[in-house]
Amino acid sequence: MTETQIKTRDDFDLKKIFECGQCFRWNGCPDGSYLGVAMGRAARIRRDGDRILITGTERDVEEVWRQYFDLDRDYRSLRRSVCVDDYMKAASDYGAGIRILNQDRWETLCSFIISQCNNIPRIKKIVETMCRCFGEETYLENERFYTFPDAKTVARLEPEDLAPLRCGYRAPYIIAAARAVDEGTLDLEALSRTDLATAKKALTALPGIGEKVANCVILFSLRLGSAFPVDVWMKKAIAEHYPDGFDSSIFGENAGLAQQYMFYYQRENS
Repeated sequence: MTETQIKTRDDFDLKKIFECGQCFRWNGCPDGSYLGVAMGRAARIRRDGDRILITGTERDVEEVWRQYFDLDRDYRSLRRSVCVDDYMKAASDYGAGIRILNQDRWETLCSFIISQCNNIPRIKKIVETMCRCFGEETYLENERFYTFPDAKTVARLEPEDLAPLRCGYRAPYIIAAARAVDEGTLDLEALSRTDLATAKKALTALPGIGEKVANCVILFSLRLGSAFPVDVWMKKAIAEHYPDGFDSSIFGENAGLAQQYMFYYQRENS
């Protein structure tokens, strides 16, 4: 198994990156490594002292993982930029090591539709079942994995075809989103070149997509860093630490990263 070092100057904590609620296909192993499928390939990533190693070649790192792990941004400086008060200093110190993943746009859209009113173990189970039923096989370490099915594949299905997923009322929303992407009425690539308001308007026009899901898709796949998803944990954090009012614009283009620090700090310490 070929492994290549991921070179990064600063914050890179595997557990925090993969378990802060932004992705659902990486799983921790007893040895501290993570196994997952992203961008159409299975991989294992692990820390070895000061080194971070991932299966694959230097070319894989440059062509896939550099963008996926946002390696060209200085997260230490970004972390300092969101320390607008003592609370954010504590939250960002606690969350040091989180990086915003640049994930496949369609997979992120579909996964966060599934995430509505759901918990992470169940989300991961539904996503994995979807991949097993409709994705393509890929192998790593003599083990079989499945890629995330593309929008064209899902667009050909009917809601009843998703019965094995046990995703309930979300099934027609998944199909509708897949058809919008496949037909081009929702151009996720083009949205990544727009602004937050435009992207949010386009996403919430789809059935079953509200503000929170739209913001997650925008932040974790469209690379618009001012998106600020608000869920139950974030509502608690805001109520506890900003009772007199809160405006995420104080963080500017790094609002999404500030949100991840707040979310992780609140969830892990509640």
